[in-house]
Amino acid sequence: MASPAANDDKSGLTTGVLVFAAILGFAYLPKLFGHSSESALAGKDAPDVALRIVANAATDSNDVSLSALRGHAVLLDFWATWCGPCRAEAPVVDRISRKYRDQGLAVIGVNTSDQSGTAAQYAKGHGLTYPIALDTGDRAANAYGVESLPTLVVISKTGKVVAFRSGTTTESELDDLVKREL
Repeated sequence: MASPAANDDKSGLTTGVLVFAAILGFAYLPKLFGHSSESALAGKDAPDVALRIVANAATDSNDVSLSALRGHAVLLDFWATWCGPCRAEAPVVDRISRKYRDQGLAVIGVNTSDQSGTAAQYAKGHGLTYPIALDTGDRAANAYGVESLPTLVVISKTGKVVAFRSGTTTESELDDLVKREL
């Protein structure tokens, strides 16, 4: 018969294994079921949405429209503060933004489903430097057909949607997507 201490050890081990499995599932399930590079918008003009920048505005104006960014490659990062994979991907997007900012890449974090003020507070607290917009009423997400978070959309300098990725994307994958459009 096993001693109570042995049962506690087995219980702790079981809990540890379950936690580890949950972490792996959290990290890899979006990769298995996401990464759709197909979108009804692929190759078409990107919908022109107007967004209110709530953090890291590049100019005195807090409004930006995608048509005003024509001539720049654009990366839209649809995310929310409550989304674990989004939180994991945000530093990757920030590094890509910093790396290609001087080459003309415009990055906009499009925060959906959060209350006003939450995204700006999160960006400041986590050192995100790219502009963050609040997608009030999910207008931009609906225009782009975003069904899950995180979703990345790459738009060419001519305003065409050239990549659409649902689920987490690695830094090297995102780097490759962006470099093609610069």
